[in-house]
This record gives sequence, C-alpha cells and structure tokens, in this order.
Amino acid sequence: MIEKLDQIKALASPLRMEVLRVLDKPNENFAHQESADPAKVGVCMNMIAEHFSVSQPTMSRHLDLLKRANFISTVKQQKWTYCLRNEKALADYADWMRQSLNVKPPG
Repeated sequence: MIEKLDQIKALASPLRMEVLRVLDKPNENFAHQESADPAKVGVCMNMIAEHFSVSQPTMSRHLDLLKRANFISTVKQQKWTYCLRNEKALADYADWMRQSLNVKPPG
C-alpha cells in the first residue's frame, strides 16, 4: 500500500514537481527521443536527467521517490528504463488533499 507520507515527500521537491510537469507532455518535451514513443512507452531516465542538467544517479534517486509514491511507473526495455506519469495516482492524491484539508470550491 502506498503511504501518504511517501507521496508528500515525493512532492516536497521542486525538481520532482517539475519532472511530473514535463512528463505530462512527453511528446512535446521529449520529441527527440527515438528509442521509444515517449507517450506510449515513457521517457528514458537518461533523457530526463539530461533535460534537467543533473547526473543520472541524482535523477535516478528522484525518480525512485516518485515511483515509490506511485506517481510514475517504469518499464525496462533492453538497457533503458522509461518513465510514465500515473494519472490515476496523481488524481487520487489531489482528491485526498482536497478532502483532508476540507478545500471548498471558490465562490
């Protein structure tokens, strides 16, 4: 079971938040990926690291936290690992936050 604390920690980093944002539009942000369709298979971890100008081990740690929170899924193809956003988990977390904080619609 996914712990809410893991999800809170995953979203506590501006870099991880930005990773989720760029993975929202993989074809737009990673159109140059040729090894696999970024929208269907996911975006290569190395390309994500390159996009943010961080080392692969650093990005791997960030992506591991997002995966542990269930905000992304990964698939390995040959020697590459690809990442996709988990839209259901993100929506469930947003709903949980609204309910937990008793957020009411504006107006």
